[in-house]
Amino acid sequence: MRAKTVDKIATGVIIGVAAFIVLLLAGLLGFILVRGLGHLSFDFLTSPPDSFREGGGIGPQLFNSLFLLVLTMIITIPLGIGAGIYMSEYAKANKLTDFIRLVVEVLSSFPSIVVGLFGLLMLVNYFGLGFSLMAGALALTVFNLPLMVRITEQGLKSVPREQKEAALALGLTKWKTISSIMLPIALPIILSGTILAAGRVFGEAAALLFTAGMSSPRLDFSEWNPLNPVSPLNPFRPAETLAVHIWKINSEGLAPDAPEIAAGASAVLVITVLLFNLLARWLGRFMHRKFTATK
Repeated sequence: MRAKTVDKIATGVIIGVAAFIVLLLAGLLGFILVRGLGHLSFDFLTSPPDSFREGGGIGPQLFNSLFLLVLTMIITIPLGIGAGIYMSEYAKANKLTDFIRLVVEVLSSFPSIVVGLFGLLMLVNYFGLGFSLMAGALALTVFNLPLMVRITEQGLKSVPREQKEAALALGLTKWKTISSIMLPIALPIILSGTILAAGRVFGEAAALLFTAGMSSPRLDFSEWNPLNPVSPLNPFRPAETLAVHIWKINSEGLAPDAPEIAAGASAVLVITVLLFNLLARWLGRFMHRKFTATK
């Protein structure tokens, strides 16, 4: 009887804690969305901000965030998948491999503000990139690379050993086995992790304060030459992202409707990150069902 009573109490405590966390998150999201959804409009999402007058939008900041996301993932995905393949299939179990894994774990736990300071010292100043999208993308690559490496490594290790051994027994080379057998099987895990990593990039602010900058030139969306300083596609221009814009508006905004702008921008940011997470879960389940059906 005593064991059953303790079990019921423990179960009740766990359910209560879980319910409290869910209610807390729901209340936080509800508060942000209720405050911000009323300010969303097409004009708000496309017009540039105004520092002193009412009616500014978040158009350039939203574009900068999306462009930075694409630029970061172009750098992160090949490096992360390549490093994950090496760690899973080529690296031998020795002290060097253990040290590399330790470094990856340490990097994954670094505060983003530390990554931003590293980017300021090395990328912005030492390598002369200045406050730019490229400096921000490289800093976020350092921030996100450990996640991609671990996801790829775990995805490859989840492949059944029998399938790997069968491919090698049929005479396939190691690389052919990895590229034709293992990666397609691990693809749902890798894709889901990639989308989650993209959500982290989109919502990041601290690292970008010191690398991408807190201002953005007035962009000419009719000019698509990436070498033009006012071109939206120029990766070496300063770029204030949406998350940085929210921080800036809340800390030093002078426009009369600064709280409303911050609330609307926060709602856009929260909705976008939620969509990234929901897409990752849906895509992972869809590809898992597809793989199970074909198997």
